[in-house]
Amino acid sequence: IPRGVSVPGGELAFRAREIAPSPDTTIIVNCAGRTRSIIGTQSLINAGLPNKIYALRNGTIGWTLAGHQVERGKTARMLERPQASYAAALADAKAWAARVGVGELDAATFARFQAEAGTRTLYCLDVRTPEEYAAGHPAGFASAPGGQLVQATDEWVGVRGARLVLFDDDGVRARMTASWLTQMGWDASIIGPDVVAPTEAVIPAARRPALPDLGGAAIGVGELAAAPASWTIVDLSRSPAYKTGHIPAAHFVLASRFATDLARLPGEGPIVLVSADGAEAAFALADARAATKRELRVLSGGTRAWTDAGHALDTERQSWISTPDDVYKRPYEGTDNATAAMQAYIDWELQLVAQLANDSVSNFHVV
Repeated sequence: IPRGVSVPGGELAFRAREIAPSPDTTIIVNCAGRTRSIIGTQSLINAGLPNKIYALRNGTIGWTLAGHQVERGKTARMLERPQASYAAALADAKAWAARVGVGELDAATFARFQAEAGTRTLYCLDVRTPEEYAAGHPAGFASAPGGQLVQATDEWVGVRGARLVLFDDDGVRARMTASWLTQMGWDASIIGPDVVAPTEAVIPAARRPALPDLGGAAIGVGELAAAPASWTIVDLSRSPAYKTGHIPAAHFVLASRFATDLARLPGEGPIVLVSADGAEAAFALADARAATKRELRVLSGGTRAWTDAGHALDTERQSWISTPDDVYKRPYEGTDNATAAMQAYIDWELQLVAQLANDSVSNFHVV
């Protein structure tokens, strides 16, 4: 929305006073739809800001449905650490977290949590910005920006009843994030640099099984670039990535549809499986062999190796062998959003509160 300042939800209570230092300034919080704007607005109220604070009903979707234009291409964010307003932000965050019942861990308690992780799952989460996490974080902590951790908890936390330990180096963001998670029924505590120092600068690699031995099926970029036209290239990337750019003449196929869709490929020559870094293609080789009698090859290093070698991607021609329904396109993403889809999303969100009456596992207790 024009004049909007990008501030992720977990950063709001930490930075809002710095952005709007006068208590006479009206603050309007918006997201794409409803949820994050409501949570963000309530966060500022909980954090004790004296300003008039509003959530923009239905966010950028509502703005668009009302016929207004949104700005595009803006990348500026408020990342400077608060100075003049920091003391007030910390005091209010402490008061609110204490009211909600957020626990603060000392070294002995955290050590006990770690020792008990074999019998009760423990998630250690750094709720600061990804940039701060990359600059230095406590060993064993994953990057989980606070606003997203509240909004999409299941992207980080997979075990109900687990312990959540949240880290920051300012005392505001972890407390405000933990206050929401506590009200959502999670056992969330906070920890600071006095207990765990942010000395680890290595970004943990995603865990995956060891790559299978491809044997003679592996080929390099040079061999693929010189391959005859009878070879058929299959791109296993997600559909948005394929649409953005793929190896020339590559067809889009979902690995989950090999049984039906590999037979729809043109030609009778070898099929070359390609993915972003080559790993998904390597894992998919066995399933592809079960689905076709054609010779199968895998591009080592995937599309990344192709571009690293100086080869261009095709961004124009596309061949959709599989239906590209692998990724749900949110109705507020992109520039060609359908009015009906945006309205349906708002209608769905408006019904969420009523659905809680039928939810047997909801454990909310709002302070």
